[in-house]
Amino acid sequence: MPDPRFLHRLSDVPAAAWDALHDGRNPFLSHAFLAGLEEHGCLRPEWGWRPRHFTLWEGDALVAAIPGYLKDNSHGEFVFDHAWAHAYAQHGLDYFPKWLGAVPYSPVTGPRVLARTTEDRGALLARLAGEVARLGWSSAHVNFHPVDEDASFSPDWLLREDIQFQWHNPGGWQTFDDFLGAMDHKHRKNIRQERAKLARSGVTYRIVHGDEASDADLRAMHGFYLQTFAEYGNSPALTLPFLAHLARTMPRALVIFLALLDGEPVAGALCLRGADTLYGRYWGGATLPGLHFETCYHQGIAYCLREGLARFEPGAQGEHKLARGFLPHTVRSRHWIAEPAFAEALVAWCAQERAEVAHYARVLAAHSPFKAEKADPA
Repeated sequence: MPDPRFLHRLSDVPAAAWDALHDGRNPFLSHAFLAGLEEHGCLRPEWGWRPRHFTLWEGDALVAAIPGYLKDNSHGEFVFDHAWAHAYAQHGLDYFPKWLGAVPYSPVTGPRVLARTTEDRGALLARLAGEVARLGWSSAHVNFHPVDEDASFSPDWLLREDIQFQWHNPGGWQTFDDFLGAMDHKHRKNIRQERAKLARSGVTYRIVHGDEASDADLRAMHGFYLQTFAEYGNSPALTLPFLAHLARTMPRALVIFLALLDGEPVAGALCLRGADTLYGRYWGGATLPGLHFETCYHQGIAYCLREGLARFEPGAQGEHKLARGFLPHTVRSRHWIAEPAFAEALVAWCAQERAEVAHYARVLAAHSPFKAEKADPA
């Protein structure tokens, strides 16, 4: 039987051994990305992120894993369980620490249970639950796993669902005008007018991949990122050395959209590129009319059309994305609760939440900006 281990550093595993567990299509699962967060000051215990990657070994060979963290709070997760923690506290129980299988700060769907077969994935999850119970942690959670991992979870892993707004190319769009042509007149006109107004203001764009980004480009993007977090009163986690690490180790996966005015950067959007998907993560910049939508959404869509990418996922939340062609899609997470009474109570709670999310998705779908025959259902 394979030997379970919680790793406190991903650098304890050779990059080739870790990356052999996934197909390389999702950049957030790569050893370079996850180890880079640890090595360049992006994960701090006081922010609630302590690496505890769950792994199975046969001798010296890594055979299965879930990227994971021991959490002392729910900061940076995007699956909200504050009500659960409050309920635990009301009953004199400790909800923290909990174990979380996820990519820090990244509400991005992708492989989480890294093993060869559905049976192996199920065995990995069973061993994880046993280890969490043995160590006295309250629970184990796996956030933003893909639908094709559903069969690996036993019924005691509770299912939660939520909505994200994503752009999917149905296959026939080759240009931005093709995309706009699928929209109804009102939304098509609004986007065209907005883009034209921004262009008249003199804003232009440079799009650079990691191997094309200068030190000045990286500093500019990081400055915009810091600006956004300062405006919202939040603590920024990503460091400039981490961005430089991505540019060096993932040179074609890092994509930065820089808005220029009179030749100087005035806004930027930081994205990662997978095999068929662009992932929007952070933005910051000036408050020019239309600048946010163009930098974060329209430039990304145009990039996907040029590069032949099928999807653009611009991050969590944001009903305003709907009018830009980002339709509601369901995302999922799983939750194993050690305390039997709480686990039983949460079955009904999660079922009610899923019903509310499904209703919300139907309401949103009725407001699609696309002509009826072009709508892309969730």
